[in-house]
Amino acid sequence: MQNGNRFKLGLFGMNCSGSVGTTAPERWNAGWPENREAARLADAAGIEFLLPIARWLGYGGSTDRHGTSFETLSWASALLAATKEIVAFATVHVPLVNPVFAAKSCVTADHVGRGRFGLNVVSGWNVEEFQSFGAQLLEHDDRYGYSEEWVSVVKRIWSEEKPFDHNGKHFNLKNVGGKPKPWGGSRPLLMSAGSSPAGRAFAARHVDCLFMVIADEAKLADEIAALRAGQDGLGVFASGHLLCRATPKATQEYYHYLVHEKGDWEAAEAAIRKRVAGDTRSLPHDRIHAMMERFISGGGTFPVIGSYDEVAAKFKRLSDAGLDGMAISTVNYVQEMPIIRNEVLPRLERLGLRQPLH
Repeated sequence: MQNGNRFKLGLFGMNCSGSVGTTAPERWNAGWPENREAARLADAAGIEFLLPIARWLGYGGSTDRHGTSFETLSWASALLAATKEIVAFATVHVPLVNPVFAAKSCVTADHVGRGRFGLNVVSGWNVEEFQSFGAQLLEHDDRYGYSEEWVSVVKRIWSEEKPFDHNGKHFNLKNVGGKPKPWGGSRPLLMSAGSSPAGRAFAARHVDCLFMVIADEAKLADEIAALRAGQDGLGVFASGHLLCRATPKATQEYYHYLVHEKGDWEAAEAAIRKRVAGDTRSLPHDRIHAMMERFISGGGTFPVIGSYDEVAAKFKRLSDAGLDGMAISTVNYVQEMPIIRNEVLPRLERLGLRQPLH
């Protein structure tokens, strides 16, 4: 994540089944061997990071998208042990994990990866998942107050040498400490996703990287400039779904097969209902059907769909708008990696977005 590449890339959500909500037989099943293989292929190709999704319940339908998933703290530790250079994040719903436990688990992963671990801090939105934990989902803006206190405790455990007490609104902790400290005298990279003013304000105060939702590419440059006002060091990333073939026609034919012929529309409808119930403040209610299609093709993330040249050109536009990188999902991370490695990355190098690996 600290290299000289102008536009960084990661794999998004491969710890969960069904990155594309399709019944096509090549869809991602998220078993451990294929997770490890995808991580090693990405590492060898020079991809910068792996970003998982914290998921506890699937979306139903015939595919039960995300119904199979690996817990992300242990997932990250295992993949860090299996790779050499790539950064592996864990994604943690902070109301569901005690900060003292999380701080220790993160340090463990950080030592396994010798400083290659990152933490994605999520305040939560999925009502049903919180109910399954018996946990309360706070009002939208209040969630970030909870996250702020949680992160503050974790940072103190990572940095303070002597045990401390913490008395706050959400936590009353006595004699808190933690050894070892993070690897190399630093701390893990912190990331947060935020679309609302409260979410973005939290990210600006507490994390190194903000993951944003790209609602309108035409307005992206202005949005990023506003985010960075007074926050020059803040990395700004987005999540997307990548589908590319040699020609526009081949790409559209494959997209039609995955989404319109084999799409799990029942799961997409369920996902939209859950998003509305969780009130993310980022879902345009007047575009439900379009959002369902976008959910099937990539979970509602930004579509990067086209020929190899078109995809490279889109990444160039995003970079020119100020985006530092993108975490991408694909229909099958192992099967698609040769296309990313052999077709997409060389084009990004020629466009000046990335440096040759060797």
